[in-house]
Amino acid sequence: MTTHPPSPPAGLVLPSYERPSGLHPPLDSPGYRSTALRAPSQRPLMITQGLTEITGPALGEGRVAPADADLTTQHAGEPLGERIIVTGRVLDSGGRPIPDTLVEVWQANAAGRYQHAVDNHPAPLDPNFSGVGRCVTDSEGRYRFVTIKPGAYPWRNHPNAWRPAHIHFSLFGRAFTQRLVTQMYFPDDPLFEYDPIFNSIPDPKARQRLISRFDINLTEPDWALGYEWDIVLRGSAGTVFEEQPAAGRRGERR
Repeated sequence: MTTHPPSPPAGLVLPSYERPSGLHPPLDSPGYRSTALRAPSQRPLMITQGLTEITGPALGEGRVAPADADLTTQHAGEPLGERIIVTGRVLDSGGRPIPDTLVEVWQANAAGRYQHAVDNHPAPLDPNFSGVGRCVTDSEGRYRFVTIKPGAYPWRNHPNAWRPAHIHFSLFGRAFTQRLVTQMYFPDDPLFEYDPIFNSIPDPKARQRLISRFDINLTEPDWALGYEWDIVLRGSAGTVFEEQPAAGRRGERR
């Protein structure tokens, strides 16, 4: 079953997008405790899309610099941890690349701590790692980040709760209607089976689409391991949306 927005006003031609049911996690996932505070208590209303929703964000010339994509060179010294390359393509539901679109990331450091005021995890902060980056996809829809592999960290969702290592991704696609905020995981993490956020996704195949793939051909000798992760916006093969902490509180542990 899919849902469709109501018809637009006469004379305004807008694209339609399908949101497959049974694919994305429910807004209220009992295992993920904080969703009880954020999930709507009533059925959401479908609002007709207007020009604002189908117009992509205007970044402006020079707003994103090439150096923004390297999280290991943003400070005077090098950050601690395992250096990695994360790359892939941003595609639409028809498999077409989405060029010139903004991709933003944020993550914990190698010890599993965010550089954020509300993160009081007793792990060291790294003065040479802020954990945020951004880039714009190339003509083939490809993005590329150089960063440090994040560590797992405890959170207060349930006794002895730990989040698997992950990197947060934010994308806009061609328009605001393709907005996606999600997480990328790493292969063979032993914490997958214990994580209620990862397991709130009802479709096992969709869960697997959140896990990156190690690629020896992307790995650069004597420098960094390479991971590949493609992102699909919208459609039944789309990358799954995952619930996030409230705006401005990305590092909070719940």
